[in-house]
Formats: sequence, structure tokens, C-alpha cells
Amino acid sequence: MTRRFHYERLEHFCAELFIRAGVPQEEAEMVAQSLVQADLRGVDSHGVVRADIYMRRLEAGMVRTGGQLDYMEDGAIRILDGSNHFGAVVGNRAMDLAIEASQANGVGVVGVRGSNHFGTCAYYLLKGVQQDKIMLILSNASQTMPPTGGIRPFIGTNPLSIGVPAGKHLPFILDMATSVVARGKIISAAQRGESIPQGWAIDKAGNPTTDAQAALEGSVLPLGGAKGYAISMFIDILCGVLTGAGFGKYVNNMYENWDDPQNVGHFFIAFDIPRFMPIDQFQSRMDLYIDELKAEPTAPGVSEILIPGELEHRCTVTRMREGIVLPDKVEYELRTWGERYALDLSDALLEE
Repeated sequence: MTRRFHYERLEHFCAELFIRAGVPQEEAEMVAQSLVQADLRGVDSHGVVRADIYMRRLEAGMVRTGGQLDYMEDGAIRILDGSNHFGAVVGNRAMDLAIEASQANGVGVVGVRGSNHFGTCAYYLLKGVQQDKIMLILSNASQTMPPTGGIRPFIGTNPLSIGVPAGKHLPFILDMATSVVARGKIISAAQRGESIPQGWAIDKAGNPTTDAQAALEGSVLPLGGAKGYAISMFIDILCGVLTGAGFGKYVNNMYENWDDPQNVGHFFIAFDIPRFMPIDQFQSRMDLYIDELKAEPTAPGVSEILIPGELEHRCTVTRMREGIVLPDKVEYELRTWGERYALDLSDALLEE
């Protein structure tokens, strides 16, 4: 029988696990919420599958917890030093600073250095659009993707994300890797012993592969070839070169490097919509835009036109109701950690 976990109980389990490992409650809850929300939205590659590596790095002293995060301020710009804290903690602080700066200046720009893997960008986008902001969030990542024409990883699958609120409609939520697919999906396929589609990756010799493990030893391919490579490089420039964070080979892999902090960089931009027009007018215009888009004729076999983020929202509604199914390996890891810290994962099961 398939075991399903209640999202709130699973989030509580993960938060309590981090707390018992020494993470302050507020920070632990942020990290747990970011992981479980990814699972709710169907982005399992960034969900509680990451709890194991987070815990291992925490216990190894590779992540800092507690204390204030320092930043420099100059007009609408903030430079935030993540001081090697959990990425979700740093990301939440960056989001708050971007929103505060946009309230005062119409736009808020926050560059982040010294961070770690911070989950999905959508986790922060949804917070921003709820406060009537248009959000642009970027992050760099450790080397997983070659430059066009190369065979060796040099840049990360650096995500590009945009959030725009609407009125009666769901917000526009774009959260995409600049690779053909997020590397986390290949990790998940490898854990399940499944193959991957042709065109996702190359092996370490530069040959196309459908073997997930060979892909992890090789490189994920850029989305749209040279175009995806160029966009990823630009994100690395903004998030890494400009902020003072790592870039290229200087963003350390959290699975492989146990000597140095990751030093991930992020870039948050918040636009205050009322500085452009009244929020209700903007929402009405967005609703009209989406109404007309959805009224467009559909291609054969297509029942409806969706906007970015709509599928993930539907997945969230379903999983909130029907529970989250975890891969056997992930469930085993969580149970093992739970036993170590006197927590029972079964308490998070969805009651039938």
C-alpha cells in the first residue's frame, strides 16, 4: 500500500528534526517549509529529498545557524551577507529586504553572497506576489552544465524566476532552470533506478546518455543550447561576480565539497506595483490579459491553455488533500534521522 504523508505533519517532522539538531526554531521552520512546499508543488527534486544532505552538512559543521545577517544599504540596493546560513533563511531575509526597499524606492534590489542551496525560487515568489510585488529572483549553483561546445561542467543550472500577481486569476509564477531539466530530477531518477530522456545530459566523455548515473558524472545540457548557456552565464555574473559570491568553479558542491562553504549567490528584485498604477487597476488588466490568453484556440488534443505556475498550484491542492508520496530511499533517510533524534516519521502519515 502506498504510504502518504500529510504536508503539515511532514513539515513539523522536518522542522523538529532541524531543531533537535541545534537549529533555532524560526530558522528550522523556514527550512522545513521551503522543502515541503516544493513537494506540494510537484518539484520533488527540491523537496524533503534534500533533508538528508542538509542534515549531514549541519552535523558536519558546514552550515551556520543563529545570529543576525549583516547587509549594506545604498538607496534601493542592499548587499546581504548570508554568512553561510541555510539558504532558506538567507532567502527569506533577502525577500524581506527587497520588499522593504521597494516600498521606499519603488524598486528593491538585493544581491546575496555567502548563501547555500535555497530550495525553489517559487517559495519566495509566492511570498512577494502576496504583497503586491512583481518579483524577479535569480540564483547561481555549483557546476553541473558545460558551456556550449564544452564537455565539462562549468556553470550551474542557474534558475530564472518571475512572479506577477493577478486578481481573480492565479499569479504568474515562472520558476525554471536554465538547463533542459533541473539536475535534481536526474538525482531523483538515479535514486529510483530509472533512465532519463535523451537530450537531458551528456556523460563525462561528452556523449549523449539516458543513464541517470552517467549523467550525474557528466553534465546537464543547457536549455535551448547556446541561449540557455548565455542566460545561465549572465545569472552567474549577477549572482556571483557582482555580489562577491562564488561563480563558476568557485560555487562549491554541497554533495562533494566537505571542506568549504558553498558560497552561493542570489539576486532579488522587487517592483512595487502601486508606483506604476493602482493595484486594483493592475489586477484587472492582468485578469483581462489571462482571460484573453485562455480564450485562444487550442491545438489538437489540448483541452486548455495554462499559465506558468498553474500546474504546480493544482498539484498543491491535490497533495494537500491526498498527501505526499515519498520515494523509498527518502522515507528511509527521514526515518533514520528521526530515530537518531527520537522522532517517529509515522506520526506524519496521512490518516485514512
